[in-house]
Amino acid sequence: MDFKETAGRIEKIIASRALDGYEIMLGSSRNLSIEVKEQKVDTFRCSQPVGVGVRVRKEAGMGFSYSTSLEEADLALMIDNALVGAETQTPDSCHAFPLPQEYPVLTGLVDEDLAAVTEEAKIGRALELERLVLAEDPRVRKVRKSSYGEADYRVFIRNSHGVEGSYRGTSVSSSVSALAEADGDSQMGWDFGFSTRFAGVDIASIARIAAGKATGLLGAQKIATMRCPAVLDTYVATEILEVLAPAFLAESVQKGKSLLAGRLGERLFAPSLRIRDDGTLAGGMATASFDGEGVAHRNNVLVENGVLKAFLYDTYCACKDGAASTGNSVRSGVKGVPHMGVTNFFIENGTIPSLSLRGGIERGVLITDVMGMHTANPISGDFSVGAAGFLIERGEVTVPVKGIAISGNILELFSSVEGVGDDLRFFGGVGSPSLRIAALDVSGH
Repeated sequence: MDFKETAGRIEKIIASRALDGYEIMLGSSRNLSIEVKEQKVDTFRCSQPVGVGVRVRKEAGMGFSYSTSLEEADLALMIDNALVGAETQTPDSCHAFPLPQEYPVLTGLVDEDLAAVTEEAKIGRALELERLVLAEDPRVRKVRKSSYGEADYRVFIRNSHGVEGSYRGTSVSSSVSALAEADGDSQMGWDFGFSTRFAGVDIASIARIAAGKATGLLGAQKIATMRCPAVLDTYVATEILEVLAPAFLAESVQKGKSLLAGRLGERLFAPSLRIRDDGTLAGGMATASFDGEGVAHRNNVLVENGVLKAFLYDTYCACKDGAASTGNSVRSGVKGVPHMGVTNFFIENGTIPSLSLRGGIERGVLITDVMGMHTANPISGDFSVGAAGFLIERGEVTVPVKGIAISGNILELFSSVEGVGDDLRFFGGVGSPSLRIAALDVSGH
């Protein structure tokens, strides 16, 4: 599809309507999803969605509509529906479109060779991942799901202020969940890999980690309640950071829903922590040259030396605070209205080898899984969730533990970080290295 030609057709229709501004977003993608079980293809899905979304501004009201048809009559109906939305919405002078700006030049977003990889090779990758997991350890009895996914997507945006941009990207992923059994006990383990390139996903590593997670917790014991030092692995640290992420959004701050409100310039985190939101990060899952409304992506440092330095903005929230957008408008394709969100949001890598984080801990825990972290209170930061992992004794991991709960306050947890690992890992758009916490409340039996 010729995005510019289609945008021109839409602008001709818009020219005959009475409105004060507009934004056109066009998107197309080619998606493939494969799942295998017991060396047979269980699911094979292919889709090629195309669509357009428009926002129009009229007398300080903003309206939105979209269409998956590019026929003239459907485009006209879409624009008229958006106009009705604008006319019926409460007027707000901060409803606005961004002005043109220079976009960063990013490389590595596209795997030009992906289209040449055969479907057999893609199915073969999912089958091989299943084989590798089962071969990793005889106690791994079953693979629940082994999958391969890919997308090749294009985005184009244009608005009435002269903003115009486009980008293309590819993404490739694989994931697996394994079931291990021994002595009447069974445990699940999961892992995944993501890259912009087909060759960038290491299925041997995914298999090893998933099998290791499943077998590692076999024979897990309960432990007594204690307050002790703890090491959070990358997955758990990321889960907790993800709960904190909305607190950095200006929208949350303005609505009184952020535990960081009114605390800019304060040292709320451990001095060793640096937290960034970087829409230009090489290899990031959310990396692109601009955000959901055409504002250039950038690298935003939010916490430095433990001090809260900044919040994240889109155009609307920036207007409310007399600030500038940080490029944090996100949208779920052309059907989604732009809203505030993080891009690649993460704690920067530290320098301590992850295995060394447990050094000197006389008695503590290594937490490798948490259940229900989404139940944490995002406004107060308080949490109490189920967990599993390993006991640390005299600096060494000894026995697996389960049936425990960890509780505390997210801000207090991040302020008591006393070691940052060198193993930063992303799970989607959020990532963290392993973290050593000075003291954590662990409830056992």
